[in-house]
Amino acid sequence: MRFAKSFGSQANSAVGGFASRVDGQTGEVAHRVAGVITVAVRVLRVPTAILQAVPVPFIAATLALGLVADGGVRIVVLVAGAVMAAVSGAFWARRRAILRAVEEPNKLATELGIAISLSDKVDETRGALERVAGGGGWRLFDRLKGAWGGMSMTGRWIDGIGDLPRARYFVPPRIGTTVTITIAALWLVPISVVVALFALIGTIAGSL
Repeated sequence: MRFAKSFGSQANSAVGGFASRVDGQTGEVAHRVAGVITVAVRVLRVPTAILQAVPVPFIAATLALGLVADGGVRIVVLVAGAVMAAVSGAFWARRRAILRAVEEPNKLATELGIAISLSDKVDETRGALERVAGGGGWRLFDRLKGAWGGMSMTGRWIDGIGDLPRARYFVPPRIGTTVTITIAALWLVPISVVVALFALIGTIAGSL
């Protein structure tokens, strides 16, 4: 516990030190981008909740059918159900983390300013994020991922010790992971329906 508190203090001190070196222009851009991110994430709260909830009954049905199935069908259905549950769980965890990241926009802006300053191409990175600040909605994360594309970031510091608990979800490498998980969650909706249907057919056929 003492080590954790000491580490947290060092992390906060490190963030404070980097924040003091963020120039005014970078800080302004970071606040604008943080505002766009915050609004977009809050607007998407309900749609993403629906996206998260829709496959759950079908995943549960698949797992339940797997438990009552026999032989090879049982294994296949349970594995399929477990994979779908893992994707759903990953989306739930990432959504929860992102919602928490935008709870304090000012702190998010500070961390984004630090992230820009850590880039090896500060001016280019700042310009790219200025363009991102002009849009939002469903394509926000794709635009962020594109903005960071080709940027040489010292992301090892950011991702390694987790000193940017909010901004780290909007910079490499986690922004790419967020996009991937979201796409997987979108595909999970039709796939879960189809898999549950085939699981039902396979379970009925196996019991005859």
